[in-house]
Amino acid sequence: LSCHHPAFSSIIIGLWNALLQDGLKTNFAEVQVTVVDCPDLTKEPFTFAAPGICGNPRLADVGGVPYLIPVPQTQKVYNLNAVAQDVQLPGAFIIGAGAVSSKAVGMNGEFMPNIITEKDGKPAVSHSYCATINPANGKCVLEKYTETYKTMDFEMLANLYISEGQPGKVIEVKATRRTGESDFVKCMREALGYRYGDKPVGMGGVFIIQKGKAKLHVMPAFSSTPLESDREVTKWLKFFDMNSPLICQSTFVSHDPGLELRVEHTHCFSHHGEGGHYHYDTTPNIIQYLGYFLPAEHLYRIDRPNKSASAAFD
Repeated sequence: LSCHHPAFSSIIIGLWNALLQDGLKTNFAEVQVTVVDCPDLTKEPFTFAAPGICGNPRLADVGGVPYLIPVPQTQKVYNLNAVAQDVQLPGAFIIGAGAVSSKAVGMNGEFMPNIITEKDGKPAVSHSYCATINPANGKCVLEKYTETYKTMDFEMLANLYISEGQPGKVIEVKATRRTGESDFVKCMREALGYRYGDKPVGMGGVFIIQKGKAKLHVMPAFSSTPLESDREVTKWLKFFDMNSPLICQSTFVSHDPGLELRVEHTHCFSHHGEGGHYHYDTTPNIIQYLGYFLPAEHLYRIDRPNKSASAAFD
């Protein structure tokens, strides 16, 4: 299922600048939102597969948490090359957040896709990461996904920002010292919601937690019993206070128009062995964010579940 709202194509990036600036100022002491040239994302600290996030930007919400809990449906397997075809952008650059292929990895885990998909016989280029839990000591294990497990597959769920991976103008967002209760992503998502109400608009991109720490979770091995409540899910997940710098891949949508969308989803990786699903920062007095985002022109809903997702993963 694909939806395209007129707001996506008619919005001037400058207007979104003002919206994000106002939203973030309610929760951060210092905020600066400007239009800049996208930095070369193939370089440190990003080390992405493509140099930018521009060119036909779109979002894809694939599967969903109901395929993971209460009982994992591991038969729900998707492929990033196929997703690029589904969203009518073969050869696309895809980043975002999802769940690993347990068939490839041997267990459950967090997926940080970062890939230029195949096109016209040209093979895919993947700089993807994954985070799992070492069952022996309960610690996070961060690995290069495709390099280690030789797959472009993922399972059950993903929220993806998809583009041509080109350089171009993007919205740069800087926010320092959190003074309110809302986290970085939630502030921006809610700012869009206040402006557009029940009209769904969305964004995607990347941000770095440059200073401070953040609460992240990593999914461990699948539960041996059904997870029937948020409390059980929270007990099952493994939570960590992780150190900066963290490179985070994020999507968010202002409103779910009844498509069982996950309205925000962010996964992070690092070059020091930590990564997982981002919840919020835990050092508000020193936290420092730097992000690059674009509005999406299209939203694709792929293999929508029949019931809503659990709030425990938000």
